Amino acid sequence: MYQNSFVHYLTKILVDIMFYSGILSCLAMPFIMPSLTERLGYGPDVVAPYTVILLLSGLCALYIVWQLKTIFKTLLGGNPFVEKNVGCLRRCAVASFVIAIIFLVKTSIWFTIASAIIVIMFAILGLFCLTLKDVFKQAVAYKEENDWTV
Repeated sequence: MYQNSFVHYLTKILVDIMFYSGILSCLAMPFIMPSLTERLGYGPDVVAPYTVILLLSGLCALYIVWQLKTIFKTLLGGNPFVEKNVGCLRRCAVASFVIAIIFLVKTSIWFTIASAIIVIMFAILGLFCLTLKDVFKQAVAYKEENDWTV
């Protein structure tokens, strides 16, 4: 049967680190933003909008990492092709599109090249997750058909 490799466990550890550091970052965001915007030379009028934008996109990113943690549980359990992972990938796609929409709105108000790149990257990530979802859905169907055959 299939054996988990060191890379699987290392990736799971990295995903866990990303998840918990993301929680800390989201919690610290309202406290960090005033001094950060002041240090970067922005006025106090942009603190609230930037905090909202970064907090909303950060929460969506945390949700994506949470879904990855769920997928890794099934991967390390030896059964990644389950309907649960199809749903996880679909939810990752939705969260990616939400981040793309948040930054699309931001670029219409405050255009930066970085925001435009984020819109493109997360739109592509959403499409990739939808494609991968369909691949997993097909694999689940084949696996169930194979299970019934045996």
